[in-house]
Amino acid sequence: MTMFVAINQAFFMGFFFFLSAYFINSSFEKKGASLFVADRLKWLGIPLVFYSLMLSPILTYLVYYFGKEQHITFIQYLGGFDDWIDFGVLWFVAALLLFTLIYALLRSIVKKYQPKPLRAPSAGTIILFAIGIGIISFLVRLVFPVGWVLKPLGFQLGHFSQYIALFILGLAASKNNWLKNIPYKTGKQSLALVILLTLCFPIFFIIKLKLNMPLDWYNGGFHWQALLYAVYEQVIGFSIITVLLTFGRELWDKSSVLLSKLSRYTFAVYIFHPLLIISLSLALRNWAIEPALKLLVVGPLAVIGSFLLASVIVIIPGVKKII
Repeated sequence: MTMFVAINQAFFMGFFFFLSAYFINSSFEKKGASLFVADRLKWLGIPLVFYSLMLSPILTYLVYYFGKEQHITFIQYLGGFDDWIDFGVLWFVAALLLFTLIYALLRSIVKKYQPKPLRAPSAGTIILFAIGIGIISFLVRLVFPVGWVLKPLGFQLGHFSQYIALFILGLAASKNNWLKNIPYKTGKQSLALVILLTLCFPIFFIIKLKLNMPLDWYNGGFHWQALLYAVYEQVIGFSIITVLLTFGRELWDKSSVLLSKLSRYTFAVYIFHPLLIISLSLALRNWAIEPALKLLVVGPLAVIGSFLLASVIVIIPGVKKII
């Protein structure tokens, strides 16, 4: 599970920032600054307020009532509740809103700036850039190690070097049409590197055992292990993103009626999936089986349940205009 989570963390949140930024230029130019900002405040700000003030208290109450078996009413619970700013899994939406507002401000100030066209990067350029971001991440993690959270926003600043870089790259990719021009060969080269680096992941366990070092040395601090892991994380992360972009363009560019419907529900799934996961976990908490086996039951049920719930939520009048 450590390997699975670590490799996913290396790319998937940064990839979301890249894809989100990719569509910002065209939207800003079409709507203008005022309407663009108003739309982003509606689509991103309202879900943030809803999650923090409505959904988060319900989720924590479920854990308090069923998990900790403190059987009090919801009203009584709210009487002692003070975590009203809690974005939970929507920290990404908060960060995206912040990045977007900064972008809109800069575009409003610098109206006539026209950057020079940039060619789609080669595999070598991508690796060198990833190494650079890895070194920056290592330096940032001297102060903000992985796991340190900026409360109440929920930002893990140890990962934000990548998020900021990929947001900027998403803007550049949009301006320069990289997604159409990046060679398929680059994706194949990146795939070979991803496979190699994945096979090398156990080396981090071997280093820990041989040196009898704390696992936290990989998360930050002035340790060569932290530098090694930060660079590894960025190189495999950027490589996976390159594979997904190129293979997606060449092999996965067709949709279907089912996929179109599911894509319509994804934002609602993102907002409400903690409700399904927590509810199912609490319902099956006394089921005494191997946790990995329980995951095989809870995981699919949570995914299916989240999409079913989302399919109802998006047809609610008013709500469907936001999510």
